[in-house]
Amino acid sequence: MASVEPYPSPPASPKAPDVDPVLRNALRYTISAKEYKTLHEYLIIRSKALRDRAPPPARVSSILTTSDDHHAATIRASLRVFIASQTAAGASLAGFALGVYPSDQLRLTIAIYVATRAAEFTYNALENEGWFGNKPRWWGSWMLMPLATGQLLHAFVFDRECFPKTAFEELGLLVWQAYGDFILSHTPNYLQRRPQSYPAALPWPDPSTIVDSLAEMSRLHWPPFTSPILFPSNPNPLPSSLVAVSPITSPAHPSIPHLSCALLHPSSPSCSKTLLTYTLTAFPSLAKFFTLIFALLSLPRYKAFFSNPSKELNGLSKRVLRMTIFIMMAIGTSWASICLFANAFPRNFLSTQRWFVGGFLGGLWAFLDRQTGRSNFLYSVRLSIDSAWKVGKKRRWWSAVKGGDLAVFVMALGVVNAVYEKDPAAVQGGLLRKGLGILRGEGWTDRAEKEGKETFNDKSKDI
Repeated sequence: MASVEPYPSPPASPKAPDVDPVLRNALRYTISAKEYKTLHEYLIIRSKALRDRAPPPARVSSILTTSDDHHAATIRASLRVFIASQTAAGASLAGFALGVYPSDQLRLTIAIYVATRAAEFTYNALENEGWFGNKPRWWGSWMLMPLATGQLLHAFVFDRECFPKTAFEELGLLVWQAYGDFILSHTPNYLQRRPQSYPAALPWPDPSTIVDSLAEMSRLHWPPFTSPILFPSNPNPLPSSLVAVSPITSPAHPSIPHLSCALLHPSSPSCSKTLLTYTLTAFPSLAKFFTLIFALLSLPRYKAFFSNPSKELNGLSKRVLRMTIFIMMAIGTSWASICLFANAFPRNFLSTQRWFVGGFLGGLWAFLDRQTGRSNFLYSVRLSIDSAWKVGKKRRWWSAVKGGDLAVFVMALGVVNAVYEKDPAAVQGGLLRKGLGILRGEGWTDRAEKEGKETFNDKSKDI
């Protein structure tokens, strides 16, 4: 009697079942079809709880078998080398697991995050060794903010498709308001909304159209304002490419000299008064927003509030006030700088680059939050790097290298592990240090705490 094979092989060219691509890649980089068959034969089939739930080897084989099995085998081998190794070089090989996720944007975001964290931890380690003992008191991570805000504002005006969205939007979890929407929603007085009495049948430019028109004014070298009120016989008071903002500029105050000012604050000829009005209008809404955010972030420390409520409330109030003034003045200064440059510079001087200068000036307000705002500064830097990379690709300053994000991630992960190996206290965050301990096979342990080393969180330092 012929023996029947307990696990018949699948057809030569089976039709792959519909499986989520993320799950398929995760399975391919974890186990091969042959390994699953052996596991099923010697373990799964012997367990009553698993036998009825686990898929048969034929189905798993149809899912895992593809044309690039050698690539998947390479990734599996690197992951297993990492698991078996206790060194920084071995740990960095885990970075190849990033190739599991099919989204280019998420891989880029993760690579930028790990690279900036690696640079941050390297700086911490060097500072622990005394490299920056004579730095001035004003030195800190806040100095990165002007560069980041300058680049972001320039990209927001000229390359909005390269402007960052929220980091979680790629996952379908829109937790935080998009970066650009936050700016627009907290820019009263400068972006004119449709008046309630304006006829609904007539068009009104939305905020995006207003920003696009400002970009066009930059390309036209900031044309002057010709008031239709003073010159009603002029058939073309606006350039043809700016007629969309005519509902705002046509009734603007006749004494306004610059078209940009007529668009940003049409009812007031005073640029300084507009900035003052903006601060009085924006402060309450921003204060409410940050009070809610910081109150939620303080919930894990509720015991400290009960033990010393006056001290905790005072600290919370100071943090809300600093952040509110910083963000309010950063946004306000960036917009007001357009009026400043229109009055101070010749029309052809830095006609498009002045947006970067305006954002740079706005970012200088980060000095107010220099003691506690490092995470916010570095977050903005990561957004700026992401945006600058996309702008460069769009304008063909550079081109993407296949697998480049994966290479950056692997190298950065190696740096993080090397720093952790030499000076675990330089890796900021107890949870992150414990996570590295798990990845390195050391268990859920904080080496910095175990060795009694003072961490950057304990020192309350800024870089």
